[in-house]
Amino acid sequence: MKAFRGGLSALAVAALLAGCASGVKLNDTPVETRTPTAADANAGAAGAGNGAAQSQVTTVNVDPNAALANAPRVVYFDFDSFVVKDEYRSVVETQAKRLNADKSKRVSVEGHTDERGGREYNLALGQKRAEAVTRAMTLLGVSANQVEPVSFGEERPAVQGSDEAAFAKNRRAEIKDR
Repeated sequence: MKAFRGGLSALAVAALLAGCASGVKLNDTPVETRTPTAADANAGAAGAGNGAAQSQVTTVNVDPNAALANAPRVVYFDFDSFVVKDEYRSVVETQAKRLNADKSKRVSVEGHTDERGGREYNLALGQKRAEAVTRAMTLLGVSANQVEPVSFGEERPAVQGSDEAAFAKNRRAEIKDR
C-alpha cells in the first residue's frame, strides 16, 4: 500500500511540473494591438503622443456635497420638549457632514413652537430647541461659529391650524443656510 501511495505522490509531482513547463511564461503580459481610427484621433489631446488608445468613457465630475444639499433639514419635537429624538439623528448627522465638508458654510438653526403657551415661554422653548440641534451638530465636529441658534417661538408656523397635526408640524427646528 505504501508503494502505491508513493507512486501516486510521484505522479502528482510530475503532473504539477509538467503544467509549469507548458510554455506559458508568468512574466508575459497579453497586449491588445489596435490600429488607431479617426475617432481615436478626435478623442482629445489628453493622451496624444504617448501611443495609448483613447477611452470612449465619458468622465463625470461628482460633487460629494450635491447629495447632502437636498438632504432633510427639519427636526421635529414632542410637545413641551427640546430633546432631539433618535428618529431625527440622521438629519443632524447629514447636516453636520455637509458643514464639516465645507468649513466656510454657515447655517442658522431656527427654533419654532406651536401656538400653545405664552409668547415669552414659546420664545424660550424655541431657543432651547435651536440650541439642542446646534449642540448636537457641534458634538459631531461642526465649528461653533458655523451654526447660529435663533428662536421664532410661535411667530412663523409651518402649518395653519389648531389641531394636533398642525401643532406637530410647528414644533420644529429648521436648519437654513445663511
